[in-house]
Amino acid sequence: MLKKILNYFTKFEIALWLCSITAITASFLIFDRTGWLKLAASLIGITALIFNAKGNPVGQILIIIFSVLYGIISYSFAYYGEMITYMGMSAPMALLAFISWIRNPYNGNRSEVKVNRIKRGEVVFMLLLTVAVTVAFYFILEKFGTANIVPSTISVTTSFIAVYLTFRRSEFYALAYSANDLILIILWIMAAMSDISYMSVIICFAIFLINDLYGFISWRKMRKRQTAPDTQDT
Repeated sequence: MLKKILNYFTKFEIALWLCSITAITASFLIFDRTGWLKLAASLIGITALIFNAKGNPVGQILIIIFSVLYGIISYSFAYYGEMITYMGMSAPMALLAFISWIRNPYNGNRSEVKVNRIKRGEVVFMLLLTVAVTVAFYFILEKFGTANIVPSTISVTTSFIAVYLTFRRSEFYALAYSANDLILIILWIMAAMSDISYMSVIICFAIFLINDLYGFISWRKMRKRQTAPDTQDT
């Protein structure tokens, strides 16, 4: 089993994952040491990203677990926007993405999804839907007295675009998640100003950013390979 896993991932991907979990664990031991739920969520999340970079549906199952755990963590600091976004939107959309990826394997290989290119008309539809979701969530978050409401609302925007593009199997999902990582880094910097233990969460999302950028590069290579004349489906 171990040999099969090692052969599945490239040496760079294995090194990226090992460096990521090492950095996340080290930051937890330095700044936290008590919030074991944060550590568990971070390790599950980073593992999900390496599977997602391969277009493997297993990554979406891990995202569902991560979303629930992250929602609980967000609730602890009154980041209700993050809680509602991840538990009410990211987790359900990850389930839909899992179904979509399973139903659209590349050449029958269920460990690699077929990359999809969305058309301009759908992009317009996605943006209009994003505006509607953002406005609706702003009033919901305001009613709940969400801390740092402006960046929290922007996080909803980037998260929705990311989950939509993930569901639609577009490589640009990773760029949307990268933008969301930047917003989350800002949010948790604000939280760390009153509780230094949240530094571990900041470092976690900085590492997520690196992995999401790699995910975009990986999916670009996947799309080029899948659409090459000698590898297209017949």
